[in-house]
Amino acid sequence: MRVAALADVHGNAPALAAVLEEVEREEPDLVVFCGDLTWGSLPQETLALVRGLAIPARFVRGNADRALLELRNGEIEAPSERERWMLERHREEDLAFIGTFELTVVVEVDGLGPTCFSHGSPRSDEECVTEQTPAERVREFMDGVDASVVVTGHVHVSYDRVVDGVRLVGPGSVGLPCEGGPGAYWALLEPDVQLRRTDYDVAAAVALMRATDDPRVETIAELMLEPPSRAESVADAEARVFAG
Repeated sequence: MRVAALADVHGNAPALAAVLEEVEREEPDLVVFCGDLTWGSLPQETLALVRGLAIPARFVRGNADRALLELRNGEIEAPSERERWMLERHREEDLAFIGTFELTVVVEVDGLGPTCFSHGSPRSDEECVTEQTPAERVREFMDGVDASVVVTGHVHVSYDRVVDGVRLVGPGSVGLPCEGGPGAYWALLEPDVQLRRTDYDVAAAVALMRATDDPRVETIAELMLEPPSRAESVADAEARVFAG
């Protein structure tokens, strides 16, 4: 099986559309979305793209996806203006769909063997895993996980490394990359791992977002137009270890 791994779209529909064009040309057997799909300025447009995907897809639940369900269920006390805005932009059928997302997805990938797709790590959707995560912590979150490859999102930085015989892969972020430059990042897993970057019109995407009434849109625009560097992002993630 050949698998395309897409993580952290964060409601950036133009970035997702550009990536899906490339994915469809590659004709993988499966697309795995590794969490935080719609939490951004264009959630409905993002959902429309996912629902129109011809390739089979499976979905991992990220911490932002979980937050939507917790908001719907009244489990978050005193939600922020942005949280209220985000919940209002999801219909009940959208939340029902998000409620089907899996904690992890495990499939057999050609040339790589059993591969576990998670959002943070296999044990937590808020654990930050990077190219510098200590081996001791890797051993902790791999306890009981039967996989030769683990794909993680959440930190919005791409990487590919081996720790104690386990290959750890970060596809990066489709919608809000922290790579020091704009673009949409993802990975194609076939006999080997290909870390991909797809160009799209970032300025046009920012204009679309600014046309919404997303209360956090200027922060999002800044992150898209001037993404933080890889080194800064990795250092921040490793300092936090667990971050919502």
